[in-house]
Amino acid sequence: MNTIQPETWKQDLPAFREKTAAFYAGELDKAAYKGFSGLYGSYAQKGGKANMLRLRMTAGRVTPEKLAFTSRAIRDHKITRVHFTTCQTIQLHDLDGQTAGDIMEAALEAGIVTLGGGGDYPRNVMCSPLSGTEADEYFDVLPWAEAAGEYLMTLIKAEKMPRKLKVGFSSSPKNVTHATYRDLGFAARPDGKFDVYSAGGLGNNPRFGVKTAEAVEPAKILYYIKAMWLTFLAYGNYENRGRARTRYMQETCGGPEGYVRAYREKLEEVLASGENLELDLHPAALEKTGDGSQVSGPRVLEQKQQGLYTVVWHPIGGQPDPAVLCAVSDAMEKMPGAELRLSPDQTAYLVNLNGAETLTMLDLTRNSARTLFESSVSCIGGTVCQVGIRDSQGLLAACVAAAREADLPDGTLPQIHISGCPSSCGTHQTGSLGFRGASKLVDGKPQSAFTLFVGGDGRQGSETMGRELGVMLEARIPAFLVEVGRAAAARGFAAWREAEPAALEEIAAGYLV
Repeated sequence: MNTIQPETWKQDLPAFREKTAAFYAGELDKAAYKGFSGLYGSYAQKGGKANMLRLRMTAGRVTPEKLAFTSRAIRDHKITRVHFTTCQTIQLHDLDGQTAGDIMEAALEAGIVTLGGGGDYPRNVMCSPLSGTEADEYFDVLPWAEAAGEYLMTLIKAEKMPRKLKVGFSSSPKNVTHATYRDLGFAARPDGKFDVYSAGGLGNNPRFGVKTAEAVEPAKILYYIKAMWLTFLAYGNYENRGRARTRYMQETCGGPEGYVRAYREKLEEVLASGENLELDLHPAALEKTGDGSQVSGPRVLEQKQQGLYTVVWHPIGGQPDPAVLCAVSDAMEKMPGAELRLSPDQTAYLVNLNGAETLTMLDLTRNSARTLFESSVSCIGGTVCQVGIRDSQGLLAACVAAAREADLPDGTLPQIHISGCPSSCGTHQTGSLGFRGASKLVDGKPQSAFTLFVGGDGRQGSETMGRELGVMLEARIPAFLVEVGRAAAARGFAAWREAEPAALEEIAAGYLV
């Protein structure tokens, strides 16, 4: 199955150029343009003076060829803002309308389709970023995730769904893609099969997914994807956009049990249709060996392939220095088998490196996050996003600066998750500490604030949505985190929370308004 056929997809691009030109000429309002441009993976940024463009990286896999294209686009168009998203894509920012269209068209030749990257379409398929390299994974799910991405692209131009559809694959109970609470998730099992979850999601009224099938053979996953699409078409809410996500079908169908019946009815329809969606995949083994050297360090992971390593690179806020990203691309071209994998927590993993290559990549990415806390997650924020409420990137930068000034040891603060608005692009409900953009009246005047969430957990079997604790003024959040870090310093945050479960709430009480 090959859905990357440049000439086919290019037929849609003149309409994007025409509507974008009309928007910048003031002939199309931002709401109308947003409803149109999402299909192309592009939105106007706040203020309507620039566009962003979302490059799909199926399963979070950025091959050397795709990274080289991204690097060329950055250099040719002098792009100064790049963002790794929590859906494992790469966003290019501050583009004029002409540039957005040019990159969109050129990307097709590199095997990157931006269409369907926004709007009411199947979004980028997600996958455990280290799939195929980790010794403790159940099995390598990457080939199946990529096949799912290829198949979903065939539905972009099919009957329109009420809202977006997010699909994820997890290779272990780490559940880094939140497969158990996506619109559709495939969670790997020790026996080499998948359990299937659906109708879950974050944002307003979050829901955990409902287990709709067990022990599914990987070769049959496309039948389950087609059934999910048909279920959403049949029961999704086309009238109320605020309730037009798959998680609301749990209510529409009369509860989780009713939803399972509805989904399985559609599955039976697909199976009985005679359509052949069976996958015949034979994943190729990595033909690369180590160079005999050994490397270790806090940003080095040993792979299950003997002598090969992964370098962990987390640009703060998921915003890599474009020059560094280009340098990584240049270096990777000389490293056979190496590639970049994007994680839902905005970490980039440079995989399949021998010892010498590992040292090179460590040097190039030396400005990576220094601590677990510095690897915190943030959406692009309200200074850039058209619908954003608060500057989540600015908050994270202030918090990192405060933690460094206080000289807090690694482990005293957790990875926090920040969303600038209720959409949960920063996955604030999944973190042990999360913040969501808000506003608070103080002396009759609205002040920039964030709602604090505590206790979130994304691990399979321990899934918990963060509990809303209250609202905190943005200016006071760095001091709050420093006080928490100092209180937890002796034990480390996780052990401190277990030993003193009320202590966090007691500290927060002094900062909530």
